[in-house]
Amino acid sequence: MESFVVSARKYRPLGFEEVVGQGHITTTLKNAIDNDHLAQALLFCGPRGVGKTTCARILARMVNGFEAESGDAATNNFNIYELDAASNNSVDDIRNLIDQVRYPPQQGKFKVYIIDEVHMLSTQAFNAFLKTLEEPPSYAIFILATTEKHKVIPTILSRCQIYDFNRIEINDMVVQLQQIAEKEGVDAEPEALHLIAQKADGAMRDALSIFDLIVTFSSDNKVTYQNAIKNLHILDYDYYFKLADFFLAEDLSGALLLYDDILRNGFDGHNFLIGLEEHFRNLLVCKNPETLKLMEVPENLKGKYQEQANALSASYLLTGLNLMNQVDLNYKQSKNQRLHIELCLMKLSQLNRAIKLSGENGVKKKAVTA
Repeated sequence: MESFVVSARKYRPLGFEEVVGQGHITTTLKNAIDNDHLAQALLFCGPRGVGKTTCARILARMVNGFEAESGDAATNNFNIYELDAASNNSVDDIRNLIDQVRYPPQQGKFKVYIIDEVHMLSTQAFNAFLKTLEEPPSYAIFILATTEKHKVIPTILSRCQIYDFNRIEINDMVVQLQQIAEKEGVDAEPEALHLIAQKADGAMRDALSIFDLIVTFSSDNKVTYQNAIKNLHILDYDYYFKLADFFLAEDLSGALLLYDDILRNGFDGHNFLIGLEEHFRNLLVCKNPETLKLMEVPENLKGKYQEQANALSASYLLTGLNLMNQVDLNYKQSKNQRLHIELCLMKLSQLNRAIKLSGENGVKKKAVTA
């Protein structure tokens, strides 16, 4: 049996043009190299799985003019050194690194040191590193990477050129996943890829890991929406559309029975509430064509959202969101969490009637005053 290579490694970008969702970073770095304006101390910061180490490896190759045969080939030469500060965070580890810096490269122009999770270095290690970072030899480049910039001491930050990586947009991840699915001969539904991208929460590496998991789960080499929601244990959006229809029809029993079905299927009440809030938010966004772009849902669903949004007033959606927000804030303190959410569903079922009555009373008051 051949050893399986996970997609995150197999499809690791080899050039800046392949990096997903970080155009502001890759353009700046490429221009800096082309114009010979590259700083010798760089700090890459941002969430996990967005391309910090990948960009560091690409940069290390480009400044030396090395070619890479695969995503991991960047580290297979004597000019590029990687240090994991999570496990090498002592003064001695940094002193060993400083000793290496003293010797110029045997091939290529630069020695590049990539220090991952740099915020894990001890205070003593940071202090030992300061002088070298401020006045490195002309052939040395330091690339520090961290997910927690606020934990890096200010004296280090002041000596680095800082690059802030963004969370990757859902649409960008879906495009990348679709391309990888085609290369792998996997038949993937757009709704499933969108769900994977949402679950990844802005991290391309997480999205690829989830993609691999669902491909393995599906014996027929297909990634379907149904397989995705089963494997990721995510509530189907149809539940929320049905609930909103029950609220519109003031069907209290239907809403409570549907919530009971959700709980019986093993879903968490709090996650359900967060999903319902997201659904109401999407319906409200549908009210204005200008804010439609703020919806992070598959294209084929936007029509369904708009149809339901037209049936519910903006005042109902805003009041409902405010109510759910209060329930969300008090959920953990509640002694009976099921009843806590059921009361919310009861109020949402009767909310339209309350809004209509308040509107009618307002009209009557105006008439009496007149």
